[in-house]
Amino acid sequence: MRRSAYVLLADPSFLGASLRAYYDHVDRIVLSYDESATSWTGTPLPVDECLAIVKEIDVDGKCVAAPGHYARLEHPPLDNDTYQRQAALDEASDDADWVLQLDTDEVILDPDSFLAALTKADDAGAGGLHYPSRWLYSRVAPGRYLEASTRWGRPVASYPGPLAVRAGTRLDQARQADVPLYRVDLRPWNTDPAHHHTTIVHDVVTPQEAVLHFSWVRSDDVIRRKFGWSGHTDDYSRPAVYRTWRNRSRRPHRTALTSPLRRTDWYRLVTVPEPPGGEP
Repeated sequence: MRRSAYVLLADPSFLGASLRAYYDHVDRIVLSYDESATSWTGTPLPVDECLAIVKEIDVDGKCVAAPGHYARLEHPPLDNDTYQRQAALDEASDDADWVLQLDTDEVILDPDSFLAALTKADDAGAGGLHYPSRWLYSRVAPGRYLEASTRWGRPVASYPGPLAVRAGTRLDQARQADVPLYRVDLRPWNTDPAHHHTTIVHDVVTPQEAVLHFSWVRSDDVIRRKFGWSGHTDDYSRPAVYRTWRNRSRRPHRTALTSPLRRTDWYRLVTVPEPPGGEP
């Protein structure tokens, strides 16, 4: 199986840990970034910092720079997100069977389990691999995090999109694609509240084999900027979102203890591997 990957260079926070987790398992990595270091919403991005991190990791010369014009401010941010990903996916599809599409704040905990699932997806004739992510909300101490959970504190999977797709796939929105998916979950049934309970699960991995998604794990300053450059900025930039994140992050034990009392947004406190090079 010929595997490649693409990376959208915008946020250096967990880039090093993310890239190192799969670097040895792909043949080529396409580095997609805006040539003017501008986000989908018109804010500046630390692209040079990202490129410096990649240069340090790319000892085998697998990474290929693919700058382009993606700060199309006349378009909605999510359309720009999809447009950039599609351009990167098209580039990464050359001489590949499958393309990994992990964001730079997603870290594969167990590459062997991930690749085994990808082989099963290929054997099943699937067009994409739905592999479970554990969604981390904030860091409360080194190695200690608030993580999305069930109401009663059990781990749940999240699926921001297939983490690998067949070469030549057309994306619908961001990473989503209308292709048959091979679904891996944390239990033999669907654990993601965003999907219907009847969603078919083809395979199961443990939480220790999932992908860690350091989605909102940022310092106060960086999370504000992330909310501003995200493809979902229309939702994230609402003041109440930041205030809630700040309050829950400052009171993690209360946030976890009161989760059963809320109708949605449940969290548990967990200890997970600390990625090197992440936000302090």
